[in-house]
Amino acid sequence: MVDQRSVDVGGVRLAYRTWGPPDAPPLVLLHALGEDATDWEVVVPALARSRRVYALDLRGHGRSDWPGDYSLELMQADVLQFLDALGLAAVDLIGHSMGGIVAYLLAANHPQRVSRLVLEDVPIPRPRERTTLTRPDGALSFDWEMVLAVRRQIDVPDPRWLERLSRITAKTLVLAGGPHSHVPQDGVAELASRIPGGRVVTIPVGHLIHHAAPELFTEAVSAFLQEDCD
Repeated sequence: MVDQRSVDVGGVRLAYRTWGPPDAPPLVLLHALGEDATDWEVVVPALARSRRVYALDLRGHGRSDWPGDYSLELMQADVLQFLDALGLAAVDLIGHSMGGIVAYLLAANHPQRVSRLVLEDVPIPRPRERTTLTRPDGALSFDWEMVLAVRRQIDVPDPRWLERLSRITAKTLVLAGGPHSHVPQDGVAELASRIPGGRVVTIPVGHLIHHAAPELFTEAVSAFLQEDCD
């Protein structure tokens, strides 16, 4: 059964959902740009069999606050304060796309807080060609100003992000979407190679791996999370 909650992190209210046994090892899920915690519902039942799952709405998304101040570093700080507020000393962490950037920033800057890291089709932090964004019509489930701020950072990332990947101590699985993904796959492979002990598994269904192939996703992730635990 899903449990919907919220917590204050430095004046910003973060909404989150939980599943699974309360005493099971904690697993935190970070969604992609423009998504929210509900994006994980297709894979949560399998993950929650052996984990206490926490899926966040990052700031500017869904039911969390839309404070008007946005950056990937602020999102990383929010997640860190979320862990502190819930008394979670170290967690397993899964991030998809933008959520994967937030995840590897946290794992690099606070390596003691992340035991295992799964990065789902996450771009390497290198400058890329900028594109003009057009706001979709109608009401949105996310703050458009957040999209603009985050995309600026993804297009021209802080050079220190690339350097700090080597600081990650978490066991790391990088899932690649293959040739149908819009994310350059050579960059996904390089991302894994820059993380000590990082490995790549390709599930060639495009960028939305956990939606397009939920069973393959959960099989790969569950096997990885269970390594050395038996």
